[in-house]
Amino acid sequence: MTWKKIIYISIFSLLLIFLFQTNLVPAIAEDPTPTPASSPSCSNIPGCENLSCKDCESYYSSKDAEASKEIDNLSSQIKVMDNQIYLTEARVEATKQQILDLTANIDTANKKIDNLQKSLSDLMSVLIKRIVATYEVGSAPSFQVLLSSTSITNLFTKLNYLKITQVHDKQLIYSTQQAKIDYSNQKDIFEDEKTKVESLKKQLENYTLQLESQKSEKQRFLSDTQNNDAIYKSLLAQAKAQLAGFQRFVTSQGGASILSGQTSCDDWGCYYNQRDSQWGSNALNNTQYTLASDGCLVTAMAMVYTHFGHRSVTPSTINSNPSNFASYYPAYLNKTIVADGATSTRIYSEIDAELSSGRPVIVGVGRGPDHFVVLVGGSSGNYLMNDPFVPNGHRINFTDHYSVGSIAEIDKISGL
Repeated sequence: MTWKKIIYISIFSLLLIFLFQTNLVPAIAEDPTPTPASSPSCSNIPGCENLSCKDCESYYSSKDAEASKEIDNLSSQIKVMDNQIYLTEARVEATKQQILDLTANIDTANKKIDNLQKSLSDLMSVLIKRIVATYEVGSAPSFQVLLSSTSITNLFTKLNYLKITQVHDKQLIYSTQQAKIDYSNQKDIFEDEKTKVESLKKQLENYTLQLESQKSEKQRFLSDTQNNDAIYKSLLAQAKAQLAGFQRFVTSQGGASILSGQTSCDDWGCYYNQRDSQWGSNALNNTQYTLASDGCLVTAMAMVYTHFGHRSVTPSTINSNPSNFASYYPAYLNKTIVADGATSTRIYSEIDAELSSGRPVIVGVGRGPDHFVVLVGGSSGNYLMNDPFVPNGHRINFTDHYSVGSIAEIDKISGL
């Protein structure tokens, strides 16, 4: 072999090492990074034609905050309800997009990581064999290397080649292992995103149910008010008058302090007190009112339900169903309600006729009416009552607390 050939072979070997070193590692990193899908607009939502769903959500969130004050006309109330529906629709669409983006990222990353793991494993196996072979040659006694060399130049070429190859292989293994660790960390990150996807799916389910409820509530509102502003204002005034009456009554009694140990059940049914610590502090249908201060009618209805065999019904049972309350004023209990799967309706009646047949009567006292109690027996003005406000107001005399002339509303309960 001539000196020129030896030099050419050495240069060619070093060139291959250089190309291998500079091109291999970048080839690993060139696997494409997942790109999130573009965020769609919520063009089907009024006012959001040119907005992303996230921006649409922010837009209607601000409108919802602005509409916190009470509305006294039909068109404004409908607008508020529509804004709430649009806000929820934007949240639904924004959440769907988040799920799509994360899912796309996770799918792409998993494929990339799986391919990378196989490539790295194969590469590690090859590199380890190379290192073993290189060090076997490199550990040979110097005189063997000398004897196998055709000249001093050839000797130095071999020694330099071995040195460069050993350094390169060690660096390449380190870089490869580091890349493997980096992508392993990335896989952990995407596992976290899978958890985020599951959380978003639950959030989406809640938003979807909320949207259905809001749309149903709007239809109920339009039905209750007959989409008529005069009817709406009349119903609203009636509801406000009753809640104002409750406030007058509570004030006249010195406040609605919380009580304990009030529930008492017997053959008639159960006596409940609206101020009982079991539920007294609870908000009345998620409003600013509480059962302790404004839940006399809810509590009276719960007592009547137990009289007709629905012993599991409590004030909390009735209060937990938003459909039991007026769409136009959420603290106002509807005439028709549902509890324990049973539908009941309050209908105007005569007191004595109902009591003589063994059926209780709910009566409202005061001009609001200001308070509701359950008459459980008696006749001709001498009545026993279950009063949901008076401490231990189980089967006490009606006229000890109220006059017969103060009765403003008389309701029998049908359907039970």
